[in-house]
Amino acid sequence: MKAIYKRELRAYFNSMTGWVFAAALSVFIGIYFTAYNLMAGYTYFSYALNATLIVFMALVPVLTMRSLAEERRSKTDQLLFTAPVSLTGVVLGKYFAMLTVLAAPVALACVCPLIIRMNGTAHFKADYASLLAYFLLAAAEIALGLLVSSLTESQVIAAVGTFCLLLALYLWDGLVSLMPTSASGSLAGLAIALLAVCLLLNALSGSWKLTASVLVLGAAALGGFYLWDSSAFAGLLPDVLGRFSLLDAFNNFAVGHVFDIPGLLLYLSLIALLVFLTVQVLQKRRWN
Repeated sequence: MKAIYKRELRAYFNSMTGWVFAAALSVFIGIYFTAYNLMAGYTYFSYALNATLIVFMALVPVLTMRSLAEERRSKTDQLLFTAPVSLTGVVLGKYFAMLTVLAAPVALACVCPLIIRMNGTAHFKADYASLLAYFLLAAAEIALGLLVSSLTESQVIAAVGTFCLLLALYLWDGLVSLMPTSASGSLAGLAIALLAVCLLLNALSGSWKLTASVLVLGAAALGGFYLWDSSAFAGLLPDVLGRFSLLDAFNNFAVGHVFDIPGLLLYLSLIALLVFLTVQVLQKRRWN
């Protein structure tokens, strides 16, 4: 894993990708820091961080698009499959290299609360907690981009796919508000979600028996609970989906100034899941 990490990190900074990502993110953080904190006089640096989240929709696809797609296009992925390192080590090496690129501008941003303190009141606990959430949110988005890159050999498709998924995440709260709140609507929505999970499981495992078992058990559980107490399904779909809002978790830090432990667990769980799925995609390709 260490060799993969060093190779990827060297590749990012020998090309323009790593420099562009770090420079662009630093510039946007600096612009909003100047506008919000130095000129407008806000004492919370977290407001500036919140304003820069939209930039990740453009920067993350640029950083992640070549991570695995280029290996597949150039056929060098076969070397990774036969290398004396596990596929988990390969994926983690690439992922940690991208996190290192991300860590550079975030570390630079850690100076901003100190500048605020030199000019007046600062809120170190709230701001540094927001920086932690900011890093983990971006790390989750990078893990998503890594997964998309593993599914294609085209960097363009990987970038566009990552952008579309990030757009959906940023519109998540609005999309959830459009979900049906009736009991029957929630049942239908959860059934569709179950079907999507089963399709993903079948794509990763290739076992239709396992997929069919999960589908039957899940459908039976949903149907049984609905017949037992259908009123409990009223508003259940938007409530369940709303708990997966990445931006809402960050807003608890940046706007509400609350150390949201469930939000941090959501980010870490999502990162672990996406990295695991990436490993499974490569594992399936190796044996095929």
